[in-house]
Amino acid sequence: MRKSVIALAMAGLGITTAIAQETEMPTSKYSVATNPFGDNWFAGGGISLNAFYSSQEQDVDRLPFSDKRGTLGLNAFVGKWATPGVGFRLKLEGVWGKQVNTDSHHPLYNSLNGHFDVLFNVSNLLGGYSETRVWNFIPYVGGGLTHNYDNHLDNPTIHFGLLNNFRISSRWQIFADLNLAATDGSFDGAANDPWGGHDHLQLRHWDKKVGLDLGVTYNFSWRKGGTTTWEKKPDIEDLMAMNREQMDALNLSIMEQQEENAELRRLLAEKQTPPAAECKQVFASTVASVFFDINSSVVACRKDLVNVKEMAEYAKAHKTRILVTGYADSKTGSPERNQQLSLERAETVANELVKMGVDRDNIIVEAKGGVDNLSPFSYNRRATVKIL
Repeated sequence: MRKSVIALAMAGLGITTAIAQETEMPTSKYSVATNPFGDNWFAGGGISLNAFYSSQEQDVDRLPFSDKRGTLGLNAFVGKWATPGVGFRLKLEGVWGKQVNTDSHHPLYNSLNGHFDVLFNVSNLLGGYSETRVWNFIPYVGGGLTHNYDNHLDNPTIHFGLLNNFRISSRWQIFADLNLAATDGSFDGAANDPWGGHDHLQLRHWDKKVGLDLGVTYNFSWRKGGTTTWEKKPDIEDLMAMNREQMDALNLSIMEQQEENAELRRLLAEKQTPPAAECKQVFASTVASVFFDINSSVVACRKDLVNVKEMAEYAKAHKTRILVTGYADSKTGSPERNQQLSLERAETVANELVKMGVDRDNIIVEAKGGVDNLSPFSYNRRATVKIL
């Protein structure tokens, strides 16, 4: 007796392990595994549409991309995501700047701007990491240095922007970067107007650039066999709940086996078998269950068919009909998928009954779709067999 219980426990443990391997691992929405330094890099470039607003300008049309302010430029960058929500970027911009003075006087100058930005992927920070998300909204702030080649001037700059990444594939993205850069009012080489007209204060306005950058980004890893994505960490609470349910299922199987063995010992001790009438009553009220793995219509354990075999023999001997009802777990899958899956499970068991010699005309099949009647919830992935 003890050996049989131990054997059942070991078999149940094997079933539990198999179910755990085939079941989707519960993962945390916001937590991911740390990747090596060589992973999660990106590089790209594109064109810049810029509008300049100078400190000394007087009565100039404010439209951003008119010929008085608008210029073109090129940009290139390289960066790395330290986490799905926080990254860093080094960006170079070569632009034709404009010294906007008056409505008719706005000469060009050549400049190169390099800046380091800190990126915040709000989509991942608020919505959790998703490799397949189409649009990622990424504000950033940064600082750098810009050089005016025509006037041989260098000035520090500050940068703010809203980067929008649109996914094409796991490696490629299209970006639209709306940005603002500001530097000291002397940078464009023009005389500066003091703030408020008070020369003795010597306070200068900023020279500002509003830009829209359009281009492509390529994700890569410096490591051989590295990755550009993130692996979500297991959700410990959900995983523990799943383990508890599987252990409950194992304990229930052991308890049922113990009760069955106890009844057999009693019958042997009394040297008697149940009367035929009692057998009929037992079979008429008995419901046998056949269990399935998640998203599967293949019988998880052939041992479940032992009781079905006994019911098949009874149905053939007494020419009774059999009802097979399929179920799915409502916690996983769509209602449509669960309805189809429950039907497939019922058909699987019906086919097993036919193999056991039951006439197909005596088998009624029905599908109940997704349910949440049993605990643990994995028990809802089943088909039941009942004598009518």
